[in-house]
Amino acid sequence: MKETPLSNCERRFLLRAIEEKKRLDGRQTYDYRSIRVSFGTDYGCCVVELGKTRVLGQVSCELVSPKLNRATEGILFFNLELSQMAAPAFEPGRQSDLLVKLNRLLERCLRNSKCIDTESLCVVAGEKVWQIRVDLHLLNHDGNIIDAASIAAIVALCHFRRPDVSVQGDEVTLYAPEERDPVPLSIHHMPICVSFAFFQQGMYLLVDPNEREERVMDGLLVIAMNKHREICTIQSSGGIMLLKDQVLRCSKIAGVKVAEITELIQKALENDQKVRKEGGKFGFAESIANQRITAFKMEKAPVDTSDVEEKAEEIMAEAEPPPEVIAEPVLWTPGTAQIGEGVENTWGVLEDSEKEGEDEGGSDEAVLPDDVKMDTAEVSNVGSQDAPIVLSDSEEEEMIILEPDKNPKKIRTQIVSAKQEKAPSKKPARKRKKKRIVN
Repeated sequence: MKETPLSNCERRFLLRAIEEKKRLDGRQTYDYRSIRVSFGTDYGCCVVELGKTRVLGQVSCELVSPKLNRATEGILFFNLELSQMAAPAFEPGRQSDLLVKLNRLLERCLRNSKCIDTESLCVVAGEKVWQIRVDLHLLNHDGNIIDAASIAAIVALCHFRRPDVSVQGDEVTLYAPEERDPVPLSIHHMPICVSFAFFQQGMYLLVDPNEREERVMDGLLVIAMNKHREICTIQSSGGIMLLKDQVLRCSKIAGVKVAEITELIQKALENDQKVRKEGGKFGFAESIANQRITAFKMEKAPVDTSDVEEKAEEIMAEAEPPPEVIAEPVLWTPGTAQIGEGVENTWGVLEDSEKEGEDEGGSDEAVLPDDVKMDTAEVSNVGSQDAPIVLSDSEEEEMIILEPDKNPKKIRTQIVSAKQEKAPSKKPARKRKKKRIVN
């Protein structure tokens, strides 16, 4: 599914707002969106929320053989996945240009910057080393994927614990977490990416662009830096020409933002470690705020039930007793009855369409044959009595009374015999045609 393009009106509106130093979410030019870090129950699992952009990070490890040219160093592997759950424009099972660019940028930011001591991952030189795999899944896309992914990757690596091992001769023993405490990774520094979007050929600058701002930007500058103001990598895309002063200005802004984000990450890691040591509740379920629709549970409100019986007696004493009224049956017609007070019975009241049909049926009675007239006369005599049941000796005809009444005005007859339906039906039709022509 292709991405829905922006209309010209939306594009002009966004560019005009940027020229006036205004943003759709109310931020200033150099403001970052709110960052939220939550950890799972296992070590090395975290979710980073950058505004509405959400990235899940999961770290795993495995003992493998080292590379031939690096026999004493462990292996780091990064994998970022863009699923259709994050945005319908992402195609599953196909590596787009955006995905390839993001994966390469993550490798340069985290692996080439030597933020992790890979030599500490060696177990037996040339035989066994640890392979650390970082899987990143984009859960929701609202712009600036690279910043959220870099934060999620470094947080997951800092939170991860690998199993402890021991080497005795040629035998390598791997200990479970119950036998020995897992060992954290040796991390030298925390590189974090900061993105800058340029508009109108570099005239206007925004920090942390969202999804709509990325659609109208002319170029993007990504700077990966640690809290010591050391630039780990820098990448410019979009084909715009940047001046030296612009790059230096962006590097100064990135240094401030990286220091703030690093402090936030360290506080989140300390809080999680404190909760785990104290035996408190931790995990994604506990990190969800209560009093929301997406909450798994609600806080119980205390209810005072000490004087419930007294209040109930007071309410019953003050209430008026129900009226003792016995409903009497109302006889509308013989054989029917109504109990209680209800609406007026509308059974037998004809609608307008039925009344018109009755009027037409009245005109048809004048042309009925003589034998049918005799039958209707007999029925009218029976209907004048109390019982609305009609008994007839004829096996070919059956009379049905739809509206029983003491003084019936009209009685509709239904002829069941197929022989009498065919013969008399043609003659009255001819008589009707003759009468209309005469008139």
